[in-house]
Amino acid sequence: MTLALSIAEIRQAATTIAPHVCRTPLRVSSGLSQYNGAEVLLKLETMQNTGAFKLRGATNKLLSLDDAERSAGVIAVSTGNHGRGVAFAAAKLGLHAVVCMSELVPTVKVEAIRALGAEMVITGKSQDEAEETALAMIAELGLVYVSPFDDRHVIAGQGTIGLELMAAVPALDTIIVPVSGGGLIGGISVAAKALRPDVRIVGVTMDRGAAMYESIKAGKPVQVEEMVSLADSLGGGIGSNNRYTFDLVHALVDDMVLVTEAQIADAMAWLYWNERIVAEGAGAVGVAALLNGFAGGGRTVAIVSGCNVDMADFTEIVRERAP
Repeated sequence: MTLALSIAEIRQAATTIAPHVCRTPLRVSSGLSQYNGAEVLLKLETMQNTGAFKLRGATNKLLSLDDAERSAGVIAVSTGNHGRGVAFAAAKLGLHAVVCMSELVPTVKVEAIRALGAEMVITGKSQDEAEETALAMIAELGLVYVSPFDDRHVIAGQGTIGLELMAAVPALDTIIVPVSGGGLIGGISVAAKALRPDVRIVGVTMDRGAAMYESIKAGKPVQVEEMVSLADSLGGGIGSNNRYTFDLVHALVDDMVLVTEAQIADAMAWLYWNERIVAEGAGAVGVAALLNGFAGGGRTVAIVSGCNVDMADFTEIVRERAP
């Protein structure tokens, strides 16, 4: 099988981004291990510098730009965490950054990106509509597009998580990964399966507006209606002209699981009360699957992908579900 991305590219990304990102903690969850009947570990991308894994890919992409591209500035379309990663990396590198977001993105994420100095453009009812605005600005202003997922440098950056997992737990059986556009699960799958071909990769997403899930089921990229969800970071389409992530997910991911809004909320509360972890909805979907009948199978890692949640909303969710 010939893949669009190699482990060599991911190893290069790990070297490139090492001075700029955290090697995040990996810790055992005794409660989830009891549920699973085998050891379950949590990979805490909540502890990344921007509170989410997206900083890895954004940093790798920006560091790949030549002088002319850096001078032009960059533009991103985001449901929140990618924009934050791009804004953070751009500020560190002295680049001008524009972030386009739809009206569905929570205010807390918009304000966090604005605080990093990026120019904000709020437009449209979906990520796809926000992307239309970004493409128009690229044509007009010559900005460099930083895809949230469908870019080799971005995917390679996210794949560095896979390298960290396999170095820490070589005998890993299952990796559970939140799925949106496929950059995270695609990169992790390339790295993990290159090092341990029989490792099982499982994608988890919300049951409303799950673009990659529906695309894999259809056998080609399809559009879905983007809906409000606790897992807002997983919203948006995968692009009708998807170049990389659809093929990577189709080739390498062994299973896809859907979770409900109630299950996501319960998982957020479970992580808080049992593990003292603040996770946004998208970050909790893997735990939601494990708490609701999905058996990881052997030694399992669940990626807790981010913590960028409105704390007033989060507090209400966990209080309602206090033990």
